[in-house]
Amino acid sequence: MTDDDPRPGAGEARSTTLVLGKIARLLASFSVEDPEPTLAQLARRTGLPSSTCQRLVQDLVREGFLDRVGDRYRIGIGLVRWATPGTLGLDVVRLVTPVLAELRDATGETACLYVRDGAFRTVVAVAETRHVVMRPFRVGQVMPLNAGAPGKVFLAFDPGAREALVDGRLEAFTPRTPVDLAHLDAQAAATRAQGWCAALGERHLDVGSVAAPVLDHVGALAGVLGLGFPVQRVDEDAARALGPRVAAAAARASVLLGAPSPPA
Repeated sequence: MTDDDPRPGAGEARSTTLVLGKIARLLASFSVEDPEPTLAQLARRTGLPSSTCQRLVQDLVREGFLDRVGDRYRIGIGLVRWATPGTLGLDVVRLVTPVLAELRDATGETACLYVRDGAFRTVVAVAETRHVVMRPFRVGQVMPLNAGAPGKVFLAFDPGAREALVDGRLEAFTPRTPVDLAHLDAQAAATRAQGWCAALGERHLDVGSVAAPVLDHVGALAGVLGLGFPVQRVDEDAARALGPRVAAAAARASVLLGAPSPPA
C-alpha cells in the first residue's frame, strides 16, 4: 500500500498503522532491567522526534497505559489490566498441560483442555494419543457446546454457557445430538451431580468423550478437561468407567490453579 493508494480509507488505515507502530516501539522501550525510563530515554530508544514521543507518551498516560513518576514513566495499570486475561490463560495451559500428559499416559486416549467462547468450546492444550486409530484434536479446534461431554460440563458449571445457547439454533450433527434446551438442562444437572460427563456419538457417530471441570482459586470454572476417543475402542461402559479417572485428573489440575484440595 502507498500513500496515494486509491482504495477508500487507505490513507487513514496507513496512518493508523504508523501510529500503532510508534506506540509499539514506545512500549518495547520498557524492560524488567529498566522499567522507568525518562522521556529523553524513550525518544532515544525509539528514534522518534522528541515532540512526537512526548505527544504519544502524554496520550498513553491519559489512557492509563503509562504512569508518570516524577520525570520517569512506567507501564500503567490500564495496560496491565488488559494483559491479565491473556496471562491467566497462559498460566492455566502451562499448569494443566502436565496433567493432560499424565491422563493420556494412564488411559491411552487423547486428553484436551477446553475454554468457552460464547456458544462454542475451543481446544487450548492437547496431549495426543499414541494409538494409530484416533480422531485428531488440535489446539484452536472449535466445537459446539451442545455436542459432546465437554459442552455439558460447561453448561453444568459455567452460568454463562446456557445463556449463550438461548438465542441460537442448536445444530444436530448426528441423531444423538441434543437440540433442545430441556434435554441439555437434564444432561447438565446429571453432570453437576456426578462431577463428570460421558457422551458418545453426539458430534461424530464414531467419537466419544468424557469430561470434568477444572476450577480456579475462587471455585469458578477455569476450563474443562476431557478425553476424546473412537467408540470402536471405548464403548459406553468403558467411557463411564473413565469418568472418575477424568474427574480425578481435573481435580488435580484444579489444585494446581489454587482450588482447595478435594476431600480424601
